[in-house]
Amino acid sequence: QVQLVESGGGWVQAGGPLRLSCAVSVRTFGRTFGTYAMGWFRQAPGKEREFVAAISQSGVSTYYSDSVKGRFTISRDYAKKMVYLQMNSLKPEDTAVYFCAASGSGGYHYIPGENAYDYWGQGTQVTVSS
Repeated sequence: QVQLVESGGGWVQAGGPLRLSCAVSVRTFGRTFGTYAMGWFRQAPGKEREFVAAISQSGVSTYYSDSVKGRFTISRDYAKKMVYLQMNSLKPEDTAVYFCAASGSGGYHYIPGENAYDYWGQGTQVTVSS
C-alpha cells in the first residue's frame, strides 16, 4: 500500500510560481519509494482528469504534457520520500485540483502510461487568477 499526501496548493496570480509537494509513504512489503514511478495529474471543474507530468523510478526520465512543457518541472527527493511539481508562468487554465500518483509498473527508467497508476492522493487545489 502507498499513501500519498499533497500540499502546496493555493491561489496565485497569472504569471506567478507555485510548488506542489507530495509526501510518499510505502507500506508494501518488498517495495520502497524508489521502486515507484511518480506522476502528477489535474482535474479542472467539469473536465476529465488529465496527465501533467511523470518521473521514473530512477529520476532520470521525465515526461510532460504539451500544455505544461517548459513551464513545469517534476522532481523527487529519495531521502525525504517526496515528489515535487514546480509550476512557473502559471495561467488561469492551470486552475485545477492537482493529484499525485504512484505506479509500480515498468523498469528503472520507465515512464508509465497514464492508466498505469495504482495509488492516488486526495488532491490539492490550485487557483490561478488573471
